Amino acid sequence: MEHLMAQMDTLSLLVGVALLSVETLWDLIRWHRPGQRLLESLASLSTQIPYVAGELLFTTAAVFVYFTVYELVTPVTIPVTLGTVILALIVADFVYYWEHRVAHEVRLLWVSHAVHHSAREMNTAVAFRFGIFESPWAALVHLPLVLIGFHPLVVFAGQVAVLAYQTWIHTELIGRLGPLERIFNTPSNHRVHHGCDAKYLDKNYGGILIVWDRIFGTYQAEEERPRYGLARDFDSVNPLKVWFSEFPALFRDLAAARSLSEGFGYLFRRPGWRPPAARRGLSEAPRRS
Repeated sequence: MEHLMAQMDTLSLLVGVALLSVETLWDLIRWHRPGQRLLESLASLSTQIPYVAGELLFTTAAVFVYFTVYELVTPVTIPVTLGTVILALIVADFVYYWEHRVAHEVRLLWVSHAVHHSAREMNTAVAFRFGIFESPWAALVHLPLVLIGFHPLVVFAGQVAVLAYQTWIHTELIGRLGPLERIFNTPSNHRVHHGCDAKYLDKNYGGILIVWDRIFGTYQAEEERPRYGLARDFDSVNPLKVWFSEFPALFRDLAAARSLSEGFGYLFRRPGWRPPAARRGLSEAPRRS
């Protein structure tokens, strides 16, 4: 299983490098803002520095917790077979839908996930653009899979597969894919997810399968080309600003909170939430900061 995860990571990297190379070449041929797009790509790739550093800590902790729970708490274990591995992948993809959706709806989680959404340009480098604290949230929401009996390595493999699949969908090179749009997360479906237009906000959370969005009412087909990035003005390619773009505003709001309930709201309600006194006479800010 460890070998399989390593192969998936390698394949994801190779696909990413190949696609990004083609995208860069295409930008040069068209002379479509190649300098700005290169800087945006470098900013995206720079997020791997804090992300990988955090992974060393968070993944080690997750491995310890998963195996401890599996050995000491899990009442019934599920044998590792091809069928159960496929089942675990489907369940992991379902869990990812909710992991992803909640990360958009809870500000404490959004401040990290916003890193992935702050790019104004859509290319394959965005597939590697992660916030430093996304891993602990993912590990927490997938823990129930261990509790119901899946082997920890199978659960980790499911998480890796869901993320690795998404490498190829962060691109504008690939158009709509016909009937596949109804079942799978495709470049077209995922471009919608990265749009900050009102009609595209908080849509298409699926990892591999888009059917979860169709079932739970968050699906939106791509119509006009999305405007990418955050709903607020954020166009920086400064790595430090990209890594921590949402934290200063959160800290300011927490410092200004006049009660514990307001502090709780700033942490755990939607991005853009304001206490009633602060938004009296004003409409609530867009869901995505």
